[in-house]
Amino acid sequence: MNIVVQVSDAKVSNDAADIIMTYSLGSCIGVSVYDPVSKVGGMLHYQLPTSTLDKTRATERPLMFCDTGMKLLLEAATEAGADKRRLKVKLAGGAQILDDKNMFQIGTRNHTAIRKFLWQQGMFVEGESVGGSTPRTMCLNMSSGEVEIRMRTETVTL
Repeated sequence: MNIVVQVSDAKVSNDAADIIMTYSLGSCIGVSVYDPVSKVGGMLHYQLPTSTLDKTRATERPLMFCDTGMKLLLEAATEAGADKRRLKVKLAGGAQILDDKNMFQIGTRNHTAIRKFLWQQGMFVEGESVGGSTPRTMCLNMSSGEVEIRMRTETVTL
């Protein structure tokens, strides 16, 4: 079954028949986590690097931010049986979209935020497709843990 992760959303599964996917990763970051032993995985699609930017919105929509969204994704994955120490992390997105003058650099800031969060958790990125100016679609195959990244002109498997 296809499970779609919306913007500012996260999903977790332990069903090998599932494909977890998210669309339109521009400056947003898609984070997939997968435990190859328990076969538990999940995905987060967040928009902004830190909840300190807007504490009220972070309370209402914690999955919108890297720090609060990742905390919830990791909690849900471990509750479903994943071991944080075994999680394979893959990233997509972080593009420069509609920011021709590089003023805001949301994509770069989002990428920096997830790398910092993971480092603080003792976790590392196994594969990524980030940057540039092309939106991406990210798909996590729950039977294998493979992540497919689709762009307009190419597809990459991480």
